[in-house]
Amino acid sequence: MSELTGFRKEKDKYFATSLDSPLTREQRKDFKGLDYFPEAPQLRFEVEVERFDPMDEIEIQTSTGDTQAYRRFGRFRFQVDGQEAELTIYAASYGFFLPFVDSLSGKETYPAGRYLEPEPLGGDKFLVDFNLAYNPYCAYNERWSCPLTPFENRLKVPIRAGEKVFGH
Repeated sequence: MSELTGFRKEKDKYFATSLDSPLTREQRKDFKGLDYFPEAPQLRFEVEVERFDPMDEIEIQTSTGDTQAYRRFGRFRFQVDGQEAELTIYAASYGFFLPFVDSLSGKETYPAGRYLEPEPLGGDKFLVDFNLAYNPYCAYNERWSCPLTPFENRLKVPIRAGEKVFGH
């Protein structure tokens, strides 16, 4: 079993059994696991981030109409199927945050976008593994408040990795 497969099995178990699961009790009754894209090694990148100077603080609106504060940390560029793309990484009190919407949004992926927590590798390098892309908790039910993806992180390319849209 690959590391990613093991991670996904543990996540599905957590969603099915934990009292802290984003799923409601009713949803957990017939939950059979999340739907994922197959592992895509080509969508795992070590990237060099071009830091913003200054790192402006912005307020990102949430799904419930509140706002959350983030700093615009930096931007990185990458390629998907030969197409250029770029995303902005945000800094928060808990670490780094990478919300994004791809061209599959509303069809195969959650319409409001998916999230990643890029892993700092030292200097301005980060590991960005789209295989770990996940839906925000508000994708499962409305009691959760989730940051909405800023316009600058809306991609025209498909990211066929990570979680697919929740089917319930």
